[in-house]
Amino acid sequence: MLQTVLNKRTRLASLAGLVTLFAAGLAACSPDAGPAGAGPAAGSGEVNVYSARHYDADEQLYSLFEQQTGIRVNRIEAQAPALLDRMAAEGDQSPADVVLLVDAGNYWRAQERGLLAPVESTILSNAIPAHLREPQGHWFGIAKRARVIVYNKASIEPAGIRGYEDLAAPALLGKVCVRPSSNIYNLSLIASLIEAWGEQKTLAWGNSLVSNFGRAPEGSDTDQIKAVAEGGPCQVAIVNHYYLVRLMRSDNAEDRAIADKVGLIFPDQGTIGTHVNISGAAVAAHAPNRDNAVKFLEFLVSAPAQKILAEANDEYAVVAGVAIDNPQLAGLGTFRESQMPLDVYGRRQAEAQRLADRVSWR
Repeated sequence: MLQTVLNKRTRLASLAGLVTLFAAGLAACSPDAGPAGAGPAAGSGEVNVYSARHYDADEQLYSLFEQQTGIRVNRIEAQAPALLDRMAAEGDQSPADVVLLVDAGNYWRAQERGLLAPVESTILSNAIPAHLREPQGHWFGIAKRARVIVYNKASIEPAGIRGYEDLAAPALLGKVCVRPSSNIYNLSLIASLIEAWGEQKTLAWGNSLVSNFGRAPEGSDTDQIKAVAEGGPCQVAIVNHYYLVRLMRSDNAEDRAIADKVGLIFPDQGTIGTHVNISGAAVAAHAPNRDNAVKFLEFLVSAPAQKILAEANDEYAVVAGVAIDNPQLAGLGTFRESQMPLDVYGRRQAEAQRLADRVSWR
């Protein structure tokens, strides 16, 4: 059963919407939807958000958008595969207006299934760099995350690790830890390396990287950081930057102590640049409130919204020039990011999974 999370007023809107939809003979909810999860109603004064993001920062975004526009935000939250399956089952009767996902690879999956509508917006195209949005406007990056390397300060000399390629060096035999290859963050990283290096070099790198694993891939990015801090077999790990920043900003002294034991490297500063990915937003293919959906996307690149994403969720703003008050995030330093168009991550996703399987990165 799909797990849905709705606030109280969304529940009321959903019930009212169900009455209207059934009266018109247009009910199109997924089979498992009950009274609290059948989907929000459509109307001129609302926008229905299907979100795979589960961050407290998003509550601030919804509230601010409602205050600024008077448009009520209804939402359903679930993991990306469940949301996309739901939208596909609902078909052209889906109430979804806005789709919030993380990772360009997930947006590629949604686009391939015909679940997204292209958007033309001068506000979005002017605010978001071209490599962080789909060329035809099917999805837009609203925040950035960097795929970085963390290391144990007590045992690793960072000067020997300048890029992703160095993770395959003999010096790191038995010291590298990372999530499973099936994780979308890693699939997108592998896809980007295939694009930058070619398949054969990436294959050779993958074989050596797997030989350097200190343990079988498991856990989250936070788990990798904790393992590196413990100083066991995991001395180096690949993670998204904000997982470390969260530990740095935690109210829990133990979390902060973990963060103090690890250092961070922005890979490939002299070559291809550090791999970046996005939190994104898109308009659903059958959005009943399309105009409000576009307004919501345009709101997400406003300065107040970008500040929330960076200050409350530790992501990087996609809009240049926004003043951010997040000392821990700023303390990571500046870096040169890859300018590779992120739609590549999706187009090469199947190749990336095949390559990971060939090198036994499970």
